[in-house]
Amino acid sequence: MLMLIPLVLALWALGFLLLPRLRNCRGSGGRTSADELSVIIPARNEEHNLPVLLESLAAQPVRPGEIIVVDDGSTDRTAEIAAEAGARVLVSKPLPDGWRGKTWACHQGADAAAGGLLCFLDADTSFEPGGLARMLASYDGGAFSVGPWHAIREPYENLSLFFNLNMVAGTAPDGLFGQMLLVERENYQRVGGHQAVRGKILENFGLAAHFRDAGIPVRSVAGRGALSFRMYPDGLGGLIEGWTKGFASGAGRTPRGVLWTIILWMIGLMIAPIAVVASGMEPWWLAVYLACAAQVAWFSRRVGGFHWHAALFYPVPLVFFFALFARSAMRSGKNVTWKGREIRAD
Repeated sequence: MLMLIPLVLALWALGFLLLPRLRNCRGSGGRTSADELSVIIPARNEEHNLPVLLESLAAQPVRPGEIIVVDDGSTDRTAEIAAEAGARVLVSKPLPDGWRGKTWACHQGADAAAGGLLCFLDADTSFEPGGLARMLASYDGGAFSVGPWHAIREPYENLSLFFNLNMVAGTAPDGLFGQMLLVERENYQRVGGHQAVRGKILENFGLAAHFRDAGIPVRSVAGRGALSFRMYPDGLGGLIEGWTKGFASGAGRTPRGVLWTIILWMIGLMIAPIAVVASGMEPWWLAVYLACAAQVAWFSRRVGGFHWHAALFYPVPLVFFFALFARSAMRSGKNVTWKGREIRAD
């Protein structure tokens, strides 16, 4: 078993190649004014999440020119809450054939927006203090995206650890995150906007491709200190269904070099605990395992507030990741239920 230690350490070291892709949002120039900014929030049954986002926007020292909430057929108080907070509420028109609810809501919001700079935000995100100014200062044109920092509230949310790491490492710095997009109206319209990706669950991948094809720069960073979110706060079932609906498809669009780096790194992470058990807790293997746990802890803090025990016992979220990834791959192309709608998974 000791002969495997150099291999595992090599795969552990390979993981550090991912570290630059976990760089956080640090504005140092760019825009300082949000007067021309239109914030567009597609929302379906978001009465619990929406107040957090709207309150975070109201607390920013830099305020957007307008906030538009597109009520996507909600059956709760989403529209009422948005109006009470001072947002402009658009009631979505009936969903046309071939569209997803989110892409249709974003399309309508963009059509109604007055600003020359559009910011699309998922309703479960929220800005950190000064986060909007930090995001704008990081923006230097083109299509820009911030991967929200995962605010952990419940123990089960720690199971998202490797999903968040893979999402950020596989997207930044050259892709777009699905939770947030900042782009000039002119460039948005130039690629056809959300109409060009109207049937996609993972519309961010399609938009990134359209922007690149049009010669429009695409850039993204991790969002610690700027933008955060809670993923699937309604329980473990929601977390499972949420990650299942398109994660395998999204991973398949990760650049090949990055994808193989992630795969090999996770293989090394998996060998270490197996070797600890198989070797009867041999001290050298324990040391290798603790080195892996320390690395996971360091990386995880770049993407979320994951508890220390999620890193120390990282094989649990790692096995969960493998199991759910397989489930997502098997259900790709099949119908799944999401937010009360039956959709075909990407």
